Amino acid sequence: MHIYEFDRALARMPSPSVVDGLRAVDVGAPDFGGVVREHAAYVRALEDAGVSVEVLPALSAYPDSLFVEDTALTFTGAAIVLWPGAPTRAGEAREITPVLERSFDRVLRLTHGFVDGGDVLTTARGVLIGQSARTTADGARELVALLAEIGLRGVPVTTPRDVLHLKSDCSLLDDETILATRRLAASDMFDGFRVVLVPHGEEAAANALRVNDRVLVNDAYPRTAELLAKSYKVVPLPTREVAKIDAGLSCMSLRWRA
Repeated sequence: MHIYEFDRALARMPSPSVVDGLRAVDVGAPDFGGVVREHAAYVRALEDAGVSVEVLPALSAYPDSLFVEDTALTFTGAAIVLWPGAPTRAGEAREITPVLERSFDRVLRLTHGFVDGGDVLTTARGVLIGQSARTTADGARELVALLAEIGLRGVPVTTPRDVLHLKSDCSLLDDETILATRRLAASDMFDGFRVVLVPHGEEAAANALRVNDRVLVNDAYPRTAELLAKSYKVVPLPTREVAKIDAGLSCMSLRWRA
């Protein structure tokens, strides 16, 4: 089984409060209707890839709650509840916990520090944990210990200061290949992997998502899609509105193989 093979996923409906979502650079509030359409297209793409998706109800108290990946990590038979680094998102971990408890035999919990799931890249060689503005060193250390409890190796790495999340600038393409920006690839954290660099000016396209036999990519970056289409089945998806609140394709679901 490959690390990118999934048959289950959790997603969460956007709330109208999403227009107040966090953003590192303010380019204007997203259009709620646009977010809903992009989210629906994303869920359909997962289903078309052979994934059964449970869509959870919206949480109006948490504008960023559709980005469920930041709240937990999911694996075959086990899940780890995280603690997002932004204070306004702390309650999201509590909301996802009972959902995970009914879906997994084993649910572990981060109790020290902060970790956003957007800073965690699972590879066949280990789980990379990017320390960032949202993921602290003590959170990364505890996550390493929790991963060890379920037989996985955690590897803390340092995310460049101008990168919000590790996976803002990289994604897994296959067991041996990472898609990355030049600034992240220059950190040498991907030693031993084949690295595909996104074209200049399309850095946000690095947050792609490998699901089974296809790679989901942001449709705003045609050169990246053309590059990947040489080796992979590429599915372009719209993310113009969710991108206004620092989001991409990986953050809108939790994925695992049952």
